[in-house]
Amino acid sequence: MKNKTRSLIEIHIAVVLFGLSGLFARYVGQPAVIIALGRVFFASISMYLFFRYSGTDISLGSKRDYFTLAAAGLMLAVHWTTFFLSIQVSTVAIGVLTFSTFPLFITFLEPLIFGEKIKINDVICAFVMFAGVMIIVPEFHLSNNITLGIIWGMTCSLTYAALSLINRKFVKKYSGRLIAFYEQGTATLVLLPAFFIYRPVFTVTSIFLLVLLGVLFTAAAHSMFINGMKSIRAQTAGMIASLESVYGIAAAAVFLGEIPSFNEFAGGALILSAAIYSTLKASKAAE
Repeated sequence: MKNKTRSLIEIHIAVVLFGLSGLFARYVGQPAVIIALGRVFFASISMYLFFRYSGTDISLGSKRDYFTLAAAGLMLAVHWTTFFLSIQVSTVAIGVLTFSTFPLFITFLEPLIFGEKIKINDVICAFVMFAGVMIIVPEFHLSNNITLGIIWGMTCSLTYAALSLINRKFVKKYSGRLIAFYEQGTATLVLLPAFFIYRPVFTVTSIFLLVLLGVLFTAAAHSMFINGMKSIRAQTAGMIASLESVYGIAAAAVFLGEIPSFNEFAGGALILSAAIYSTLKASKAAE
């Protein structure tokens, strides 16, 4: 029970940090792919220094593990690039809310991959969350930026669902920090060519923000989230992660002046309700 409670706390703290990370898409002042590159670069560097300082062995058990985590790193690169793209072409609300649909993918993919039985409560929660997103984003027009934001956000959602399932498998063998290190490192290599294509010019402020984004909002948060999955199912962790949309919209209202509409409040309430229910159900299962 203690392990499960600790895992829930770790995941909730990580999700708060994830929710605030969307603000960097506005403040850094760089293309989305460069922000994503800075994020994973500083995250992987900080984790490598931690491993060197602590004397932690970072080797994996097999070549197959290296290959699989490299594939996860590729998905992570796509995930964060499309996340920032979604926010930049639309709004923070669109980016975080479309991303929050990934538990819907997990609900149906997890039983297929791990041979588990689909639970009706999980299906209901997933669709309640999806309904919340539909309330917030009721109209789709292929010619406007909102639709583009939704497309990028759903791509972000799908890649994160796949990433979460890979993490669930490997968290039984390796620490969350080690898994995050390999994923962040691979994502850095995948995104590195963008630096030479865009040739960005950084200010002291933008570098500081990227360091903060990489070390605190990525390395620390990602490690806590993955580590929390040792005792929590990916579907439950996904439901909790949907709170990222609530934190992100609240932060955008405070720092960017993006005040949510009535529909955004209504949809956010559905998402929050489903996440709270899933968390309480997981806590009771530990008793």
